[in-house]
Amino acid sequence: MSLPLPLAGVRVLTFEAFGAGPFGSMYLADLGAEVIKIENRAQGGDATRGMGPYFLGEHDSHFFQTFNLNKRSVCLDLKTAEGQAIFRKLAAKSDAVLNNLRGDQPDKLGLTYAALRECNPRLVCAHLSAYGRDNERRAWPGYDYLMQAEAGFLHVTGEPGTPPARMGLSIIDYMTGITTALALVSALFGAARSGLGRDIDVSLFDVALHQLSYPGTWYLNEKLVTGRAPRSAHPSATPVQLFKTSDGWIFIMCMTEKFWQELLKVIEAPHIAQDPRFATVSLRREHRDELTPLLDAEFERDTTAAWLAKLQGVLPAAPVYDMAQALENPFPLANGMIRNTPHPTRADFRSFANPIKLDGARLPARSGPALGADTDTVLQELGYSNDDIAAFKSRGIL
Repeated sequence: MSLPLPLAGVRVLTFEAFGAGPFGSMYLADLGAEVIKIENRAQGGDATRGMGPYFLGEHDSHFFQTFNLNKRSVCLDLKTAEGQAIFRKLAAKSDAVLNNLRGDQPDKLGLTYAALRECNPRLVCAHLSAYGRDNERRAWPGYDYLMQAEAGFLHVTGEPGTPPARMGLSIIDYMTGITTALALVSALFGAARSGLGRDIDVSLFDVALHQLSYPGTWYLNEKLVTGRAPRSAHPSATPVQLFKTSDGWIFIMCMTEKFWQELLKVIEAPHIAQDPRFATVSLRREHRDELTPLLDAEFERDTTAAWLAKLQGVLPAAPVYDMAQALENPFPLANGMIRNTPHPTRADFRSFANPIKLDGARLPARSGPALGADTDTVLQELGYSNDDIAAFKSRGIL
């Protein structure tokens, strides 16, 4: 008999939209938590329900489904006294409340631990914002691209001599979502032992700055400014970069001396192997500009696929795919990372699997909820009658 999902029995209420919050809470839902999106019907719910270009009926889209698998949806207006009363009753029967609102909003909407601890002292209140709730930027709106810009990402991405370039995906949103999910689960673990919840704060800006990692440490301690290197090269290890083949590109990663020696065996180029300029790691870094065209000449002798056949399992190497090639690649299809997630309006809808496996198996998935799909059921669980629910709806509270 298989074990239940690890977060089964945990209820998380979310006030979320766009990418960061929904991406993080989807990990919780995938792992078994009951994630209930609290949405405002008058505003159309999560903004991504209305984001094109591809839609799945009213108040639903490909964008929304990407971030909201395995969740439930309840419509509730927290800006009304009755909406607040319903929310507090729901919070009393929940384990956590997560929002990704602007930093000045949680206090106004009563989403903090101080506001909710009387109805549930074990409640964990997680706040994912652009810049945090305790500084002069708390009221600033913010998005991933802005964080990449201010944290220096655009000056370490792309080719030298070109305009600053952001990463192609909203990686700060996704990293902040996962960071928040980890913090929330950690706080739940603590609350289970202490009986007391707490506030958790994670900001896009802080996560972006933290992701500067070792180049940031180099600058903080040695004032070394890591810039852009040709061919998306590593700032210190060489050769770790793109190389031309006869029909495209290949990425080679000789992060260690062992891998460099393996590369020399495969390409069979004694003029490179015996060149004193490339004898050590530091010399190869110093003479990277001279080494690159020599290796290009070797790789251009054959196709990317032919080189991969020789290199894979010997040293780290990968083809350079565009989006279509990456998603038609047999490997992610075979290992279950791309799968069908039937939607009420489209039975053949496909989505990505969660990258976490439990006991060797992919996590289960169901499509994201219709706007307010679970409102009646959840309120009935709280003890409200059908007449109560109808009256709330007539007044625009649900």
